[in-house]
Amino acid sequence: MDGNHITVIYKWTAQPGKLDELTTIYRGVTDAMRENEPGAEAVHIYVSEADNALYVRDEFRDAGALGFHLSQTAAAHFPSLLAIATPGPFFFFGEVPEELKQATEQMQLGAEFASHTAGFNR
Repeated sequence: MDGNHITVIYKWTAQPGKLDELTTIYRGVTDAMRENEPGAEAVHIYVSEADNALYVRDEFRDAGALGFHLSQTAAAHFPSLLAIATPGPFFFFGEVPEELKQATEQMQLGAEFASHTAGFNR
């Protein structure tokens, strides 16, 4: 992971009885990212039946890859997700440019941002 890498961890809470539908939509999001977003390095979805929610971890090569995701794949799926679930919170880890921060505000993601300070990968 270099200094440009961005990790996003977030939650979608499904409306009652909609968790399976939410999971199906997110499988489509994952497929779209795999096929159309070379800057999306990893996507992992976790289902919590106890919380009636999905937890997602996205890994982007850089801010350009995140911007592409927000403007393309996320934008395409956002209406169907909002129809059955509540977004947030969203946590962005890495150097996110101000214009992308503003885009997340417009999407009402309840976003929080943190810059990388220390760590390592094995």
